[in-house]
Formats: sequence, C-alpha cells, structure tokens
Amino acid sequence: MERVTLGKTGITVNKNGFGALPIQRISTEDAVKLARKAYDAGITFFDTARFYTDSEEKLGEAFEGMREKVYIATKTAAANADEFWEQLGISLHNLRTDYIDIYQFHNPSFCPKPGDGTGLYEAMLEAKAQGKIRHIGITNHRLAVADEAIESGLYETLQFPFCYLATEKDIELVEQAGMGFIAMKALSGGLINNSAAAYVFEAQYENVLPIWGVQRERELDEFISYIEHPPVMTEEIAAVIEHDRKELSGEFCRGCGYCMPCPAGIEINNCARMSLMLRRAPSEAQLTPEMQAKMKKIEGCLHCNKCKSKCPYGLDTPALLAKNYEDYKRVLAGEVSVK
Repeated sequence: MERVTLGKTGITVNKNGFGALPIQRISTEDAVKLARKAYDAGITFFDTARFYTDSEEKLGEAFEGMREKVYIATKTAAANADEFWEQLGISLHNLRTDYIDIYQFHNPSFCPKPGDGTGLYEAMLEAKAQGKIRHIGITNHRLAVADEAIESGLYETLQFPFCYLATEKDIELVEQAGMGFIAMKALSGGLINNSAAAYVFEAQYENVLPIWGVQRERELDEFISYIEHPPVMTEEIAAVIEHDRKELSGEFCRGCGYCMPCPAGIEINNCARMSLMLRRAPSEAQLTPEMQAKMKKIEGCLHCNKCKSKCPYGLDTPALLAKNYEDYKRVLAGEVSVK
C-alpha cells in the first residue's frame, strides 16, 4: 500500500484522498455509504469546503464517533477575519468536530500573509493556537499565487490542479514545493476518462496526494482496486497519456467554476467545454433537451467579460463559449459526428 506524508504536517495516509465536492449531488444516505466504504478500504484523507453546499454535513454524519480515525481538510473563502471566524464555526458544526486537520484558504486571488490588512492569516494563527485547526493550507488555481505561497513559508500544504495535462511549470512547482502537495483536478474535471493512466501519473511523485472526486460507487471501486493492485506504466497507458496531451493541449476549460455565477444564467463551467465533453464522455448525456436549453442560453451572453476576468487560467471565456456553441449546433444538425 503506497503512502504519502504531507510535508511537515506529519499526516501520513494512503496515496488516495477522497474529494468530497461531488457528494453534494447525491443523497446523504449515499454519501455516507460512499465515505465509509472509502474508509473501510484504507482511505483516511477527506477534502471538502464550506461552500460545497452540504458536503461538510455529509462527512460529519459519516464520521461521527470516529473522528480521530480520519483526517479532514476543509476550506474558507473568507475575505476578512469576521467572515473567517463565522465560517470556521459553521464548518466545525457541520463536521461534528472540535478541530479541523488542515484548514485552507479557498482559491484566494492573493496569498494571505500577516500584516496584509485582511486579518486572515492572523485569524488562522489564532485558530491554530486555540486548537480549532491543526495545520494551515491554501488552495489555488493560479500559478503565481501558488509560487508565492511556497516562497512565503507560511503554509504547510498547497492544493493545486495537477494531472498528466500539467505544464512544465506545473511539474516544476510540484517538484520544488518542499511542502505537503494535494493534487486536485487529477481527472481534469472529468476530461480524463482513464483512471488508471491518471493514477500512474500521480504515483510518480512521492510528495503528491491526489484527491479523487467521486459520487458513484463504481468510481470509488476503481480507486480502491488500485490500493492493492496499483497500475503501472505500460506502452498502452503511455499512449493514452500522449494522445490526451495532444488532444487537450492549448486553451480549454477545466470546469473549475470560478467564473460563476453568470449574470446571463449560462452554466459556463459545463458549456465552455462542451465540445470536449461530447467527444470524451457519453455524448447522449450532453444532447438532452435540458442540456440543449442550457447551451441555448449562450445566445444571451452579455459580453460583460466578468467570467473572463475571473478565470484563473486566463481564458477568453466568451469566445470559448461561442466556439463551443457553434460546434454544438453542428452536432445537433448532424453536420458533425461525435459517435
């Protein structure tokens, strides 16, 4: 069983983390069953966030009475100290605990530091002194903020998107981090559909803990099977990785959702990557009347560029939406085949 230690935290766990964002979309009963099955299989690291709707509450129910047997990381999107304490209190209540193992700033546009005027880092230190949190972390989608967090020496863990579509700069970040590294988006928001290939890539980096976002038991079963029988790099897997790197190179939407909400009601984080989803996932699910209605909302784009300004990857989101919509209409008209 491969294990990983998260930097100086001393947290050593199975090299598979449970990403609890997707359990928002399933019932409490199913979420609790999924989380406990993961624990029974040896997965003890669970990552959630204050703004993953009811995800914290579901983990709280799953691990009530056995809190000391798992590690729970959650996140705050607070903009000031008052919001920090409010959100921390809610998270502790939801998780049915009196401490959080790793408390992370949730994708801030800057790197919180002492004396920056927000009071955020000072609040983190006070919460740690009070025993309400044990380790301080940060999550981000921006390379510049991630670099600054590493250089600051203020954080014990960094959570950052990392998969086999990573750039050379991303890989350099991982190799030089010198801290606990938690890999989110290891399946690139669903665009990577070969979990064995994704697993093999992450396994190459001994300091990386990937968190797999799952909402179906069969998805969890795949990763559980890798605990005792980890896949290895083969010519076939290497070919899959090379193919995906070529197909998904350049500008594409990762589906992170930080552009949302849209004032025109467009579901940007799905619509802006529709062309890829049509070709990399069962296309029938993307061609339903419901999805057609969502795509049609692109016609009402206000070109306000709010999404563009918030994209951590610097994408021209309105142009990407228009491009995906034109392709979608051609698929609907039968001009383009995605079978």
